[in-house]
Amino acid sequence: MIAIRRSEQRGEANFGWLDSKHTFSFGHYYDADQMGFSALRVINDDVVQPGAGFDTHGHRNMEIISYVLSGEIEHKDSEGNIQRLPTGEFQLMSAGRGIYHSEYNPSATEPLKFLQIWIEPNSKDQPPSYQQKSFGRQSGLTTIVTPNGDNGTLAIKQDALLHQLILPAGESQQLSTGSGKRLYIHQVAGALAVLEQTLVAGDGAKIEQLDQVTVTNNGQDEATALIFELP
Repeated sequence: MIAIRRSEQRGEANFGWLDSKHTFSFGHYYDADQMGFSALRVINDDVVQPGAGFDTHGHRNMEIISYVLSGEIEHKDSEGNIQRLPTGEFQLMSAGRGIYHSEYNPSATEPLKFLQIWIEPNSKDQPPSYQQKSFGRQSGLTTIVTPNGDNGTLAIKQDALLHQLILPAGESQQLSTGSGKRLYIHQVAGALAVLEQTLVAGDGAKIEQLDQVTVTNNGQDEATALIFELP
């Protein structure tokens, strides 16, 4: 079974310094039918203007993934982490029993574009932690996040996996899930065909009760997507 969430169906908040599109209910945007998918609670597609950002604020008991599409994030948190997150890198902040952080666009001229993703943890009130890594842009499926941090991946407090899919024009990729797992596909760039549907940038697909799914790039440009395996 597949359910498509089109880019234009997403909620939107524009504060001047921030333009954000919400796949699921977030902030002032509420849709009772879009409260998340399994443990996946938030996918915000954010554009932050030069020199602007999120002032220090707190989180608790949430796994927060940031993926920079263009520009750079300047990160500071209450655990003493002061980092720059450039284009293409992934960050996983486990809020645990509580963490405060700020995120800024340090550029004076270029906007920052990134995805902010929240996944609910399967254990609460753990010590907060911070991870950051570039996984490159190899063609095919690259695993980014796993429950145990296997093979250099980022470790998440949930029975979930996140993969980066880079698919050249004319190629296909088979996606396989474990028993009972659900898939969520978020299209980042380009277009992919999945189960007779076409996903373009900003679209999402909820997939359930299928052990294997084949996605194909029928276009002329390289396609990029994030693939979530969820409990």
